[in-house]
Amino acid sequence: MLAEATGRLKDAGIETARYDARLLFAEACGISPRDIDKALVMSDSIDVTDEQLAVFRSMMDRRASREPLQYIVGHVPFRYLDVQVGPGVFIPRQETEIVVQAGIDWLTREGLYAPKVVDLCAGSGAIGLSIVTEVRGAEVWAVEKYQQTLEWTKRNAKRVADKDPAAGYNYHLEAGDATDTTTLAALNGSIDLVVTNPPYVPMSQPPTQPEVRDYDPQAALYGGSADGTLIPERIIRRAFALLRDGGVLVLEHDITQADRLLTYALANGFSQARTGADYTSRPRYLFAVK
Repeated sequence: MLAEATGRLKDAGIETARYDARLLFAEACGISPRDIDKALVMSDSIDVTDEQLAVFRSMMDRRASREPLQYIVGHVPFRYLDVQVGPGVFIPRQETEIVVQAGIDWLTREGLYAPKVVDLCAGSGAIGLSIVTEVRGAEVWAVEKYQQTLEWTKRNAKRVADKDPAAGYNYHLEAGDATDTTTLAALNGSIDLVVTNPPYVPMSQPPTQPEVRDYDPQAALYGGSADGTLIPERIIRRAFALLRDGGVLVLEHDITQADRLLTYALANGFSQARTGADYTSRPRYLFAVK
């Protein structure tokens, strides 16, 4: 069954065909992928009901049409969280885990007690919820503009609060435009750290993967200009106003935007700025000090 499913996904142009088929089968049957591996190694069978088989086939139909794997299973791992996702919300990527780590590392080095943190363009909430759960005592304000996306942010915030009431108490979600000067205006000049993954895909370079191009919300993808830097530049200005002196902005960006955004940050008040790399050593985020 897995071999047939893998072949079908390969024919659909999916590079991770075997992984996807294995994960979907595990999800449909309510078991872990490790259970499948064990059965294959031991030449064991796995009991599958007709209902589970029907669920698996439905999942396979969706994946073969290039619907994102994460939308089909309804969740995605992000650092220490299991984040719920679906239509209307951007799927968190691995490279954003590095952006979060850069912010947490800075908080650790500074030895800040009860730091104040802002997550602009919150999306699923993965960034802010990771920080509020991993940095004990941190207070996080998250901003998201779009109503459909906000429902996912709220859902994930509730899941965190149910498991970790203290973290839930310190997480505040604001509906609003992250680039608007009135958003979180009462916090201006008081924030220690802003961590953000804004829309930044250049409009002149639309993604080729159907999973991204056809399913990720357009508003969460495109940076508002041909080179994709219009919205990130507005976020830089908003972050500057929010931060206290000595505070830090960590902003994820496209690999083509490093020099422009570094220069823009320095030209708009930040005293220091550097570029951080992702897992593949490509320029992935701006680290700027006010």
